Amino acid sequence: MKYLIAGLGNIGEEYENTRHNIGFTVLEHLANTEGVRFANDRLGSVCNIKVKGRTLILLKPSTYMNLSGKSVQYWLNFEKIPLENLLVVTDDIALPFGTIRIKGKGSDGGHNGLKSIQELLMTPNYPRLRFGVGNNFSQGRQVEYVLGKWNTDEKKLLTEHVTKAADAVKAFCSIGINHTMNQFNG
Repeated sequence: MKYLIAGLGNIGEEYENTRHNIGFTVLEHLANTEGVRFANDRLGSVCNIKVKGRTLILLKPSTYMNLSGKSVQYWLNFEKIPLENLLVVTDDIALPFGTIRIKGKGSDGGHNGLKSIQELLMTPNYPRLRFGVGNNFSQGRQVEYVLGKWNTDEKKLLTEHVTKAADAVKAFCSIGINHTMNQFNG
């Protein structure tokens, strides 16, 4: 059984370790834990890991956040993966820092990456893991905040929260979305 795990983010050094790139960070943690490396491929960087006999194709789109749907759609079709076996990992300013929310469907919530995916898949009915990055920004400073680096307090707790998100990804693929939501949606 195959799963596509798409971690959203932007490519380039200037975006590394930013809140908006938490999807990349979670997938990099999964790859590092399994001792595999990402390879540049069509519309993204990709690697495979195994979890309890299942193949997880980890995808970091190279299309930039606003065109994430192009990469996700391509890899779903190329690997012949059903929509219910897609999990999109993304940042969410509506959730406190480190909070995880897993849902089987939902709106894009104003998130351009999710909006792109929804438009190209022509449905909001795909699983997603939203990682809370908080909303500690002044009015009109949202873009600056999500494209900003983690502060000192966040950095201290980041590894713990990323590990929990990675565990949720593995659970999604091994025990299904409902059990994963019960276990990780605090």
